[in-house]
Amino acid sequence: MELSDKTARQIWQDVKANPNRARFGYGRKAVLVNIDFQKAYTKVDEFKTAYETDPRQIDYVNQLAVGFRALNWPVVWTHVAYADSAEDAGVWGTRTDTPDSLQNIKHGSRRSEFDDRCVIDRSRDLVYCKRMPSPFFETPLQSLLVWHQVDTVIITGGSTSGCVRAAAVDSLSRGYRTIVPEQCVADKHESYHFANLTDLMLKYADIVDVSETLAWLAQQKA
Repeated sequence: MELSDKTARQIWQDVKANPNRARFGYGRKAVLVNIDFQKAYTKVDEFKTAYETDPRQIDYVNQLAVGFRALNWPVVWTHVAYADSAEDAGVWGTRTDTPDSLQNIKHGSRRSEFDDRCVIDRSRDLVYCKRMPSPFFETPLQSLLVWHQVDTVIITGGSTSGCVRAAAVDSLSRGYRTIVPEQCVADKHESYHFANLTDLMLKYADIVDVSETLAWLAQQKA
């Protein structure tokens, strides 16, 4: 194992600065998967579980969604919520039981609501409730991607070290080119955030500047 005195942020900057890093690249058609932009994870002034990395994160995601809708490409928003009994949370909901615990995000609760800044087109965007980290697990996402014949998955949301990482691994495992715009993902601590950006870049996904993805979308309309 290689040892280093560098911080996770410094290691990420080194990896990102490498001009020769290999990439998967964009394909022919993409889906936008926006993970868990709900108040439990975005309202930093209200909930202990919330976090913010780039203050413009949701604005960037809204811009991406506009670009996808203009192309008639699918836009997906996921959120986490459980029954009052929490029996659908599985073993994931057994380690703690406090007001901040995962399994206590109940259907219809404020913690389960999407952030008011999210611009969701309820007439065409897809909204999925997921109960485990990956948006592919026991949701209609895979069927949606097959129907729309996409080959590229653009992932935003949080957390970088949790659900975003799980989504990227599952996306790659299913044969999709996987793209994560850096400004569009967030985590509770910079160490987890940058360490997982590094790991994702080296193994599972292309980590790109959001401006690159917006430019790519614009090119598809040309």
